[in-house]
Amino acid sequence: MREEDRQRIARMFEQDKEGLNRESRAQALRDFCRVAREYFDLDGEPVLTVEKARHGFSVSLSFKASRVKNFTVVK
Repeated sequence: MREEDRQRIARMFEQDKEGLNRESRAQALRDFCRVAREYFDLDGEPVLTVEKARHGFSVSLSFKASRVKNFTVVK
């Protein structure tokens, strides 16, 4: 395969990767918040960041918590 063809195919794959749309972002944030509240008392609203990276996406969820909810084993 020619280098020119490889580059064209690589560009097509890169353009085909769609970022997170508004509705998907909102739903993902709701889901992540639900899980985070099981383990922490949240202090404010979590922030979901999705950035395009070299081979996909870099995703991070950050939030402040006022308390960690530790689980204890009942004997």
